Amino acid sequence: MTANNTVLSANVLRPVAPMLVGAAMMLSLSMGLRQSFGLILQPITRDIAINVSDFALAMAIQSLGWGLLQPVAGALVVRFGFRRVIFTGLALYLGGLLVLANAHGFLGVLLGAGVLIGSALACTDVGMSLAVGARAAPATARSLVLGFIVAAGSLGALLAAPIGQSLTVNYGWRAGVLSFLVLALGMLPAAWFASRVDKIAAPAADQTGATVAAALRTAFGTPSFLVMTGAYFVCGMQLLFIVTHLPSYLSLCGMDPMLSAQALGAIGGCNVLGSLFFGWAGGRWPKLALLGSIYIARSLVLGWYFMLPPTPVSTLVFAGLMGFLWLGVGPLVAGSVVEMFGLRWQAMIQGIAFMSHQLGSFVGAFGGGLLFDALGSYDLAWRLAVAVGLTAGIVQVTFALWRPPLRPATASA
Repeated sequence: MTANNTVLSANVLRPVAPMLVGAAMMLSLSMGLRQSFGLILQPITRDIAINVSDFALAMAIQSLGWGLLQPVAGALVVRFGFRRVIFTGLALYLGGLLVLANAHGFLGVLLGAGVLIGSALACTDVGMSLAVGARAAPATARSLVLGFIVAAGSLGALLAAPIGQSLTVNYGWRAGVLSFLVLALGMLPAAWFASRVDKIAAPAADQTGATVAAALRTAFGTPSFLVMTGAYFVCGMQLLFIVTHLPSYLSLCGMDPMLSAQALGAIGGCNVLGSLFFGWAGGRWPKLALLGSIYIARSLVLGWYFMLPPTPVSTLVFAGLMGFLWLGVGPLVAGSVVEMFGLRWQAMIQGIAFMSHQLGSFVGAFGGGLLFDALGSYDLAWRLAVAVGLTAGIVQVTFALWRPPLRPATASA
């Protein structure tokens, strides 16, 4: 980026800064709360007599609903604007936490943590926040701005995990969930500022066409997008397996219950560094090759950790490394979608890729629970996560270097 472009980007960013900060805060709370649900797995299964696989199914339904509805939310933004879509999601999020806090069986957990919060995340989490950032940021600084949004969004786990774990240990899991409800109220002002991006009009038409059908045909006819979307499935499978089952794994190994919260907090803290780095790197090197490199590195770290008996030190090192490699995919995927297809349908097309990610999340959460219930350990689950992660990463890097995506001029308009 030249000096003139830096000055221009700074001048353009100044009036849109409240929107970008609002998007980051909304993402921080939405994601931080959702990533902390694994902390209540053991207490809730003991208290209301459900299986680990029952809780895992609710989390898997959450991810599946989130993914399936993400393209729908993106398409609705084109018609109704960000504000209506985001505030609908916030109402669902608050309602889901309230239902979960009052659950007395599997149905309440499934409805609250699964259906309602899954629907809410499609309107409030990473896809919507990055769509706000992509619309507001100038093309010359877009990748770095998206990295900053994801980095700031990573801080929510640093707040939610310790508070939720402390209240859960001392007062029960319902108190932990109610603390999440109080924290979720902070999304209301953040969403108000983020949704002011509606004042910035997207291009009336670009290479994706003026209709949903035309945009879908373009996306599914682009090989680079299809490979990226397929690899994104594996990304979701690995991440939700860790979020859902790491606290349970540590408990089975006799670790201090607070270590789970510390690990989730370390993931959130190192997310900041990773998101900033990959947001910066995405403006300098091929984004799709960087994505494949993340998947390979993440799989190697996962294999190293689960091959050895866990200790507090190894767990925190693992959490830090995984955190660095965790959400750096966000700015790279969002930036790649803008480069390939432009801004008008960016939220919807990015949502299609994210739907694949969430189908993987369903497999990671529910499949991990099924394998544990059947075998009494997580050994096969983590081996499968490593194998498919290495495969996806190698395919992604190879294809990105062999057939880089086109960068149409309209994409940076």
